[in-house]
Amino acid sequence: MPDDDLVDFARDSFTHGDLTFDVWRSGTGPAVIVLAEIPGITPKVAAFARRVRDLGLTVVLPDLFGVAGRDPSPDAHGRLGTARTAARAMLPLCVRREFVILATGRTSRIITWLRALAAHEHDSCGGPGVGAVGMCFTGGFALAMATDDRLLAPVLSQPSLPLPITRRKRAAIDISPDDLQIVKDRCAAGLQVLGLRFRSDRLVPDERFDFLRRELGDAFVAVELGDADASPDGLMRPHSVLTEHLIDEPGQPTRQALDQVLELFRARLLSE
Repeated sequence: MPDDDLVDFARDSFTHGDLTFDVWRSGTGPAVIVLAEIPGITPKVAAFARRVRDLGLTVVLPDLFGVAGRDPSPDAHGRLGTARTAARAMLPLCVRREFVILATGRTSRIITWLRALAAHEHDSCGGPGVGAVGMCFTGGFALAMATDDRLLAPVLSQPSLPLPITRRKRAAIDISPDDLQIVKDRCAAGLQVLGLRFRSDRLVPDERFDFLRRELGDAFVAVELGDADASPDGLMRPHSVLTEHLIDEPGQPTRQALDQVLELFRARLLSE
């Protein structure tokens, strides 16, 4: 897949407090915040966003790291180019205090900015509320955003933080106890949280989804896939359910997972 020029997206910036990031938008209707995985807004992330947009929704992609539209595969830019792309994505994540990589029981500072962005998009786009999908590094962000009543459809695709380097971190997700309690209360009142992962994914261990089941109860809907369900053309071991390892063919488990995400957005944001 070549680089994506994102010509069908409008580029803007959004500021809240002392944080400003670029934002890419496309479509009309209620908003869905699409949070890219490392190394950023790749062509496959943009393709997923277009699928959401085509439901009749506005997709909003915060440009938090990486080079928007750049294909990370060696076939596109060679191995050196791929390494540079990864480095440009990882450097800000490692040094900026907006992102919490190793901490357990903390909500990243970037969440305050994302909640403000979601509120802004809801005011601009209308509808009953907004949706959000996080992937990998940003997977748990969608859960922490759900402290806001406007967030009606949170999707956690391969939530990988905190990095599962200890037993405690394996059985946790990047959200503070106070924020988690708010989300639990919302779940008791009818909020549904959708989680996606490959069972063999070391970044998203069994204990993390067990933790979410225990804390959120039946409100947490887990979609867990086997290695054989992943596209063999992925750049890494099975990990990215909606993008890198998607087999976009009817009847394929990853396509069924994608359809389940789209149906959640349709039911929660377009049903009125």
